[in-house]
Amino acid sequence: MSVKPLEISVIITTYNRQDLLKRALLSVLNQTHMPKQIIVIDDGSSDETRKMVQYDFPDIEYIYQKNSGISAARNRGIQVARYPWIAFLDSDDEWNPKKLEEQQAALSQSPTCRICHTDEIWIRKGRRVNPKNKHLKSGGYIFEKCLPLCVISPSAVLIHRELFEHHGLFDEKMPVCEDYDMWLRICAHQDVFYIEKKLVIKYGGHADQLSHRHWGMDRFRIYSLEKILKFGRLNTEQQLATLSELEKKLRIYIAGARKRDKNSEIKIFSEKYKRVNIQLQKINSQFLTK
Repeated sequence: MSVKPLEISVIITTYNRQDLLKRALLSVLNQTHMPKQIIVIDDGSSDETRKMVQYDFPDIEYIYQKNSGISAARNRGIQVARYPWIAFLDSDDEWNPKKLEEQQAALSQSPTCRICHTDEIWIRKGRRVNPKNKHLKSGGYIFEKCLPLCVISPSAVLIHRELFEHHGLFDEKMPVCEDYDMWLRICAHQDVFYIEKKLVIKYGGHADQLSHRHWGMDRFRIYSLEKILKFGRLNTEQQLATLSELEKKLRIYIAGARKRDKNSEIKIFSEKYKRVNIQLQKINSQFLTK
C-alpha cells in the first residue's frame, strides 16, 4: 500500500542575507521529496534580497514586510502557508537533499505524530564543531529536556499546522529564544519524533546572529518559563521541573546582573527569585504530605 506524500509548505525567513539565502533556497530545490510551496519572508532587508529571489528563483513566493523580528516573520509565513505540514529553514542554514524524504518516511510510520526533527551538523566560522552533551537531540516526551535550553532547531523541524492552532504562534514579544518558547509549549503536551540522522547543516559564528545582540539571554527564557507556568496547563511534575529550572536561571541571571552593576535588574529579578522559592517550597511540601 503506497503512502500518501506529505503536502509541505517551506518557510524561509531572512534579513539582509542575500548570499546565504541563495544557498538555503538551492538546498530546498534539491530535495528528493519536493515541497508543494516555498515561501521567503523578507523581514525588511535593505540589500538585494528581493532582486535576487525574483530573478534567480521566480517560482518561489516572495513576501516583503517591514522589519518586525523573527517571530513576526515566521508567523506571517504560517499564515500564508497553504499546506498542512510546515518546515522552517533559517536563511543561514541548509538541508541535506533527503531531509524531507526522511521525515516523510518517519511520519508515515507514526501517523499520529505531529512534529518531527532531525540531527544536525554544526559549522562555526567555517569549521565543523561537535555539540556538547547538553545539546544532544532526542524524541518522545521531551518537555524536561527542553527546559534548560532549546534542543530543537527550527531548521530541523517538520510540524503540522494544527499544533499552532492548539498552542499558538511564535511570541512576537521575544526578539530571541522564540523557538525555545514554542517548543516548551508544544512539548508539554506532544510527543516528538526524532530522526537520528544529520540532515541539516547549521552555520554559526557570523556577526548578525540574533544571539550576539542581547546580553543575558536567560532573561528571555525566564519570561518563557514564567509564562508556561501561568498558562501552560502543566501537571504537578512538570510544574516542579519548570520551577526548579526557573530558580536556577534566576540565580544565574542575578549573579550576572551584579557583575554588571545593573541594580534595577537585580531588584526585579530578586523579587521573582523569592516568589519562585515560595512556590517550590509549597509544591515540595505537598509531595511530602502525600
